[in-house]
Amino acid sequence: MIDDQGQNIGVIKTSEALDMAYDKNLDLVVVSPDQNPPVAKILDYGKYKFETDKRAKDAKKRQHTPDVKEIKMRYKIDVHDYNVKLKNIKKFLAAGNKVKIVIMLRGREIQHKQLAFNLMNRINKDMEEENFITEKRASMEGRSAIMIYAPASA
Repeated sequence: MIDDQGQNIGVIKTSEALDMAYDKNLDLVVVSPDQNPPVAKILDYGKYKFETDKRAKDAKKRQHTPDVKEIKMRYKIDVHDYNVKLKNIKKFLAAGNKVKIVIMLRGREIQHKQLAFNLMNRINKDMEEENFITEKRASMEGRSAIMIYAPASA
């Protein structure tokens, strides 16, 4: 058992520990039930619960779950628009997110799949110096060509 000052009292009976906690107007909390004998501590349970919840919330806040950002374009994209999309892809990867690149083909454009794949190859070539992993290579899904990048650190 550990008292409210942090001093190790040693192994004592539960009834004695409860009496000590009651005398100090505090609670007896089992901190480590897995150990043999279990470790109990005299403390204010409300304050203890608040601190543990606060630590858990801070840990959750610091944790980053990667999102999948989607970049849509057509194979007839203009040079400036292409550069903006490429910059966004790099920004998303740098932030630790996955990037799904979708090249949409509408109507009769489906006959020109090769132009969509040429654009994917152009993106790959322009992204060579970046630090990423190609999670899914360029392929057709329905009427769209799709490719997925993931950051190398993920």
